[in-house]
Amino acid sequence: MNHCKTKGSLFILIFIFTILAGKKTVAQHLISNIEINPLKRTQQDYLFRFIDSKVGEPLDLEKLDKDLQQLKNLNSIVNGIYTLDTINQQQVHVKFDLQEGLTLFPLINFGGVKGNFWFQLGVNDDNWRGRGQKLTTFYQNNDKRHNFNIYYKIPQFKRSRWGGSVSAFRWASVEPLYFSDEVVFYDYDNVSLGLTSIYRLNRTKALEFGGTYFIETYSKNERHEGTQTSGPNSLRQPKFLTKVIYQTSKIKYHYYFLDGFDNNLSLQGVYNFYDQSWFHILLNDSRYFKRFNKKGNFATRLRIGLATNKNSPFAPFVLDSYVNIRGSGNRIERGTAALVFNAEYRHTVFENKRFASQLVVFSDTGTWRDPGGELDDLVDEDSLQLFVGGGLRVIYKEAYNLIFRVDYGIDAVDLERRGLVLGIGQYF
Repeated sequence: MNHCKTKGSLFILIFIFTILAGKKTVAQHLISNIEINPLKRTQQDYLFRFIDSKVGEPLDLEKLDKDLQQLKNLNSIVNGIYTLDTINQQQVHVKFDLQEGLTLFPLINFGGVKGNFWFQLGVNDDNWRGRGQKLTTFYQNNDKRHNFNIYYKIPQFKRSRWGGSVSAFRWASVEPLYFSDEVVFYDYDNVSLGLTSIYRLNRTKALEFGGTYFIETYSKNERHEGTQTSGPNSLRQPKFLTKVIYQTSKIKYHYYFLDGFDNNLSLQGVYNFYDQSWFHILLNDSRYFKRFNKKGNFATRLRIGLATNKNSPFAPFVLDSYVNIRGSGNRIERGTAALVFNAEYRHTVFENKRFASQLVVFSDTGTWRDPGGELDDLVDEDSLQLFVGGGLRVIYKEAYNLIFRVDYGIDAVDLERRGLVLGIGQYF
């Protein structure tokens, strides 16, 4: 019996020694060269920013795996592998073979819920100048009103930790505002100019801070002509917004599949020149993704919002099919605090080299605090919204986030409340 134990222990020791010896052999190889296959748009020096392995260092396979994933996480790269070519007993050549995806494409988006069909036409490039810069410009017709946006972002200036963005924006819509005795519709306009700075703490964390000057105007919609309704006939409010955003991203991308989590914590302060008052907003978005086998992807999002609790119809958090609760309708409710949880399972039912499609089942749950109300409103049954449903995704794999989305949501309590929601990109 003891003899068997001795042989077993000896076998385990030999096995462990073999593993350690194997690792040591790999570590003894020095990287003689690192190569990336030429790509059509993406610049080589930009890609090398995301490779931490260095020429002359011992070969570390875990580090190479991490480098490959960092490259695949770029918007311009949809897939990739690396190969090793041993030159002699001491040196090894590393080559990354990357598949570049489409990042420059026209924006032709549309969607709708009852009472509002919208469309968007523009151009978007997530790899402007081949260096991961983002350039977006579009026109959007929403509520039969005209909108435009120009946005330019440089995530990093050359090899520094700093980046920045600039934006010019006009948003025009018809907004339902909720007074104590009635709902009044306003033509809402927001014209803004913003600048931000970005500082990368490390590969997964970044700080963004900046300011936006904007002017909000409200005027009663033409449907109220000749009638007496609550609220002012018109209102013009110039404001200045300051913000700080702390971003953490540990998501691994593989084509349209995601695995891992990210978190965005945003603190905003808005100074109103009209009444010389401050308004503050705290918003935290957490997302978690889990990939199952080769076809399944589980996704969740938790959104927590808290704002200055003014008893005003101009509350910042909305209940809306586009933003948080699919099927609920068009800006149904407003609040000064919000708690929203979205969960969905995406299952791939078709896939080839370029295209894929997914079936989706989802659950959207949310609750809001009424303007001027108490935090207890968040646990009030009357404030709770629960919608369930299903959808379809049609995906072009060789482009970043080019996903056509159709979802149909139904109120789990009142089956008469339901709606179809269309859009581009995953819902979250």
